[in-house]
Amino acid sequence: MKAKDMVLCALCASLTCILAPVSVPTPGGVPVSLATFTVMLSGLLLGEKLGTMSQLIYILLGCAGLPVFAGWTGGIGLVLGMTGGYILGYLFLAFFTGFFYFHMGKKKTGGERYFWMILGMASGTLVLYAFGTVWFMHVTGMDLAASLAACVLPFLAGDAVKIAAAAALSGQIEKALAHV
Repeated sequence: MKAKDMVLCALCASLTCILAPVSVPTPGGVPVSLATFTVMLSGLLLGEKLGTMSQLIYILLGCAGLPVFAGWTGGIGLVLGMTGGYILGYLFLAFFTGFFYFHMGKKKTGGERYFWMILGMASGTLVLYAFGTVWFMHVTGMDLAASLAACVLPFLAGDAVKIAAAAALSGQIEKALAHV
């Protein structure tokens, strides 16, 4: 791995550590945070391997007890608890975002480029929701309808905004990084 890649991976992990704790609790127990936004950016900027690695670093820091999870919390208990599937799902989100964009869209221009970005982020979000919801159901014993109502439906609009923001911002960040 090149030094530049290691630094960018660490920067994306750090960005997630800084923004993920900023959250709003919800009645369902799964907080709204900026984590998915930074995970999407990591995939768009680093690709599937390094983007996923950056989020693995973030998760390991949180498991070690650093207060980097939603609400400035940390510890392995959170990863093993009801929101743990969503935290681990960040790995899927970064992977799918990076895979679709780097392999299908990065060399495209205009609308086709954004199509692959958005498809990657939407696909990754879908896998994140599926993995996290199944985990949530297992831990809480809630049925599918109640789990979707608590863990997916309240997040759809916000995640759509995060996808749009990550797509809009990533191009500018890529241009800046091209000179590094």
